[in-house]
Amino acid sequence: MSGEQLTAKNISKASELQSFTKSRKKKVNINDLLYKVREEKNKEKKENYMFLGIVVCVLAVTGIIASL
Repeated sequence: MSGEQLTAKNISKASELQSFTKSRKKKVNINDLLYKVREEKNKEKKENYMFLGIVVCVLAVTGIIASL
């Protein structure tokens, strides 16, 4: 076998090994996904409470102005 054929085989084996290790690194951790979902829900709750607070404040200020 010539040197070119040996390096071609080595390169193909190396690329197969790299693709195998890349596929193994793509595992999904369910705990990370659940954490992200919980954080998103908490963020949505905070936004809803802020919106509700602003609406209540606007109604209170409107009521105070209307009573004067």
